[in-house]
Amino acid sequence: MSRRDCLLAALVALVWGLNFVVIDWGMRGVPPLLFLALRFCAVLVPAIWLVPRPTVGWRVVLAVGAFMSLGQFAFLYLALDVGLSPGLASLVLQAQVILTILLAAGVLRERPTTAQAVGVGVGAAGLLVVALGRGGSVPLLGLGLCLLAALSWAIGNVVARSAGAVGGLSLTVWSALVVPVPALLLSLLVDGPAGVVAGLGAFGWEAGLSTLYTAGLASLLGYGLFNGLLGRNPSAQVVPWILLVPVVGMTTAWLLLGEVPTRGELGGGLLLVVGVLVALRGGARRVRRRGAVVDGPPPVVTAPHS
Repeated sequence: MSRRDCLLAALVALVWGLNFVVIDWGMRGVPPLLFLALRFCAVLVPAIWLVPRPTVGWRVVLAVGAFMSLGQFAFLYLALDVGLSPGLASLVLQAQVILTILLAAGVLRERPTTAQAVGVGVGAAGLLVVALGRGGSVPLLGLGLCLLAALSWAIGNVVARSAGAVGGLSLTVWSALVVPVPALLLSLLVDGPAGVVAGLGAFGWEAGLSTLYTAGLASLLGYGLFNGLLGRNPSAQVVPWILLVPVVGMTTAWLLLGEVPTRGELGGGLLLVVGVLVALRGGARRVRRRGAVVDGPPPVVTAPHS
């Protein structure tokens, strides 16, 4: 990855790390699936009329929307709603790092180097140390829902990479078409019409600010940059940067919500950073050995329009 892409990846990690606290703050009193539908309505309007359609087929657009947006955030919002803390959610969701690299190796034949594998292993060990540092007080339902969110995100990562989706912002906006209607229907099913009406009545200024952040920064800026990075670089070089998200998430949860991290969490966070550095160093060595031009765009795979 180029230096510019490394800085962009770090920015994405910062925005997404803070996102967990912002979601938890804004969702109070609003059903999670309704809150998700409103978030992605804000992503679509007015961006859908300003951003051109991505140069990939509808199958790719719908698949990215179904997995990276609808699946990931429906499970995540439900996990937070049943009691999983924002700091811990930011950690558990990073299981997508391991899942993405495994899926990319099997589906895209992007075999990680030895150094990258070691880096991911160190990062995974850091995740385990942080999880154990919580003292075992974890709601199992919330944990399971968050792991499903991680799997959905990993599938979306591989779909975006396999399509060579260089138009990160356009793919983010147009794939958001998948989210609002299914999320609203699921909210009506889970919460009932009365619950949805009550949730709309509870939508105050806190929920409004949270929606603006999650739609404008986390979705449009964050996923626009992230999908663009996946379109220019192998998944094994981009995804390890997201191991920094739980470090930001736990730090902001500590400062803003009083979730004081334990020594195990702090030590695990350090391991995460080390894992990122080792994995990225291994990827850079492979690129140099092959004499590749790291700033050049990859071949664009265009799926048939349907």
